Amino acid sequence: MKTIHRAARLALGAIAGLTLALSGTTPASAATWELRDFQQRICVTSSGGHPGTYFVAAVVGTWSTTVQIGLQNLPPGSTSAGGTPIAPGSNYPDPSDGSTTINGFVQISIPPLPVGVYTPLLTASDRTETQSVPVTINVKESCY
Repeated sequence: MKTIHRAARLALGAIAGLTLALSGTTPASAATWELRDFQQRICVTSSGGHPGTYFVAAVVGTWSTTVQIGLQNLPPGSTSAGGTPIAPGSNYPDPSDGSTTINGFVQISIPPLPVGVYTPLLTASDRTETQSVPVTINVKESCY
């Protein structure tokens, strides 16, 4: 009996794989896009913070649903209204020079904070996959 169940599971797996291959689609978990890491850094003063700035996002590849971008793990008291949604489409580096088009911005307001380095995450999600890259907020007495 176990042999029959095992054979049935194997057959169903083979049929599912063949159907997927013939349909020309990729599994939902296989992202066809990538959130690029620009190693973004910003310096703000401990006494002033920054009431309105942003980080940029570049999603490259191809995607068929809207990609939402945002920030997680913000420093205490910081807020973000979120980012610009990136409509279905594609974005590829320029083959002549490797430059990448920025296709998203995420707003952030940073209050006065203790001196230190804060590392929130810039995120991109198509609701199937979420990718993130760190961004750095360097809080100093002076940024000059």
